[in-house]
Amino acid sequence: MIPIKRDHEIEKMRRAGECAASILADLASRIAPGVTTGEIDHAASQLMSQAGVRSAFLGYKKFPGHICISINEEIVHGIGSSRRIAYGDVVKMDVGIIRDGWIGDTATSVPVGIVEPETERLLTITQQILDGAVSLARPGNRVGDISNYVETEAVKHGFSVVREFVGHGVGRQLHEEPQVPNFGKRGSGPKLKSGMTIAIEPMINLGKAKVKILADKWTAVTADGLPSAHFEHTVLITDSAPEVLTCSTKTLLK
Repeated sequence: MIPIKRDHEIEKMRRAGECAASILADLASRIAPGVTTGEIDHAASQLMSQAGVRSAFLGYKKFPGHICISINEEIVHGIGSSRRIAYGDVVKMDVGIIRDGWIGDTATSVPVGIVEPETERLLTITQQILDGAVSLARPGNRVGDISNYVETEAVKHGFSVVREFVGHGVGRQLHEEPQVPNFGKRGSGPKLKSGMTIAIEPMINLGKAKVKILADKWTAVTADGLPSAHFEHTVLITDSAPEVLTCSTKTLLK
């Protein structure tokens, strides 16, 4: 069953989304050569404490980090450590917070200095794909319309989509119905209705789609070692335009 949020619940989700976006923006500003991923995770912990919220990830199925932080060929679910960020890296951060019982979930990919041209193109196109996917989050459309758009656009540009991990409904729980894959058929899946809140998160690889899980049993990497990009927003379906909840200032797409 797909939860439909009421007005007072939507307002709480707005506050959670804005907080997650603000923390993510602060963390992105700290990404620099020489900084460790563990230092970024610690900063996330401090920012969450200052905001009076807690991590939606820490302890979830025994995940050990406050955020997910992944570099280059790491796709998602990377764990902060002593690894130092280097010039030319791409750092992906996924932030989920719980505020007043409601969750905000958002992610971005940050280039460190100048990256390879094909990697830069991957980041640009993945961000554009997220924007286009969000614009389809309207009443009457189906989840498959979003899924098919992401896959079609990625393949058109010579990239591949990750199939092992998908977007999802989000609210009181980190993962609610419906699942929102980055692949599928137009016109398939549940119909979108006003009051639904979903996390749309393209995970797109420069090379092949195949994924491996590292020995830590969390970090997912591309099997061919080529870079991956990840962007995510929590989105509210309204009677008119979709509303991006994970922005430090409220954003309505026209």
